[in-house]
Amino acid sequence: MLSLTMNDAAAELLGVLGGLAAGEPPGGLVPSLREHAAQGLVRRGEVLTWASSVGNAAGAPSLFNNLTAWECSDSSFHLEDFVPVDVATVDDAPVISSDDQRILLMHGVAFALEFSRLVYALDPPSPVRCIVGANETNATFRFHQIRPGESWNMPDLDKYRLDKMVVADITPATT
Repeated sequence: MLSLTMNDAAAELLGVLGGLAAGEPPGGLVPSLREHAAQGLVRRGEVLTWASSVGNAAGAPSLFNNLTAWECSDSSFHLEDFVPVDVATVDDAPVISSDDQRILLMHGVAFALEFSRLVYALDPPSPVRCIVGANETNATFRFHQIRPGESWNMPDLDKYRLDKMVVADITPATT
């Protein structure tokens, strides 16, 4: 099962009430994000990580209070590093226009769908949550396994007042 949840700000920015096709990036997912997904996922003990990661949860610093936080930190990357958008600098801080935030969010959702193929290929299967967030300074993608009692994001995505948030839960059948 694939479940897609977003806060009102993301739904409005993506125009999804007019249909999901409105959320597809112009020209499709950028090749650099396809290449990023192509590296694949690996299971290292109790965690999932990018195949290229050198992270090791067994030696994780104590600042990570659980494996979910570790996975989110290790898997996180900035979408603006892969998607060509204008990032201005104002008072030494990055600024991304609303139009470019929309582009980044669209690519983040498209990437989550591409990423879901990796999750469905895991053996054994494991439920995974993808979290895409965009705001006026950056846009990020991160993932973690769905574990009882652990969550990186707040369940009510509308509590993120400054961010446009999209969460994709990928839960392959286990039988």
